[in-house]
Amino acid sequence: MTNSKKTLIRIVDLHKSYYDGEAELPVLQGLNLEVNASELLAVIGASGVGKSTLLHIIGTLDRPSAGSVLYNDQDIFNLPDTELARFRNQEIGFVFQFHHLLPEFTALENVAMAALITATSDKTVYKEAEALLDYVGLAERGAHYPSQLSGGERQRVAIARALINKPKVVLADEPTGNLDRRSSEAILKLLWDLNAKSGQTFVIVTHNQEIAQQVDRVVELVDGKVVL
Repeated sequence: MTNSKKTLIRIVDLHKSYYDGEAELPVLQGLNLEVNASELLAVIGASGVGKSTLLHIIGTLDRPSAGSVLYNDQDIFNLPDTELARFRNQEIGFVFQFHHLLPEFTALENVAMAALITATSDKTVYKEAEALLDYVGLAERGAHYPSQLSGGERQRVAIARALINKPKVVLADEPTGNLDRRSSEAILKLLWDLNAKSGQTFVIVTHNQEIAQQVDRVVELVDGKVVL
């Protein structure tokens, strides 16, 4: 990482609380963070400290209680819901610990799904989905259903799905947490290659020390804030 890189995401005084009846449960408490374009950033911290909550807010899957999330200086939570959903679909890719593939659809259909929502040509989308499956090493597995794939293969399909709309940012929540060592290493190599070749920004929540040792920068969350 170099200091000359452009800031892509700026998070300012972010707060998030949940409620159990009338009891407030604060999770993020005035968090500030900048993420550079093309950066590989790892977010670490103890369980329950708010790492996944932060990722969900960066990905617009959840809204903050207070504070701002700016992409290229645009406060995305000022967007109407329909525009926010469009932004999420086009600009952000998600990879979760548990792949969340739809079991009734094939690998190819799972990859294509997000792009079919706005596509003018289904044929073009499926060609791109086939190319992505080839890229992640699953060219021969497109007609298989998730139940017919190994854990590592399912996670590769999830990565291909995250890339179908060519997002600027890929958010990964414990992407190797449910895999054996060999599969984990293959997934990490794939993510690093993607970053190197495409220049996409990766924000990765992890407990995996191997990941933390290979990224551009590591930030730690403690008590709902980034520790510098």
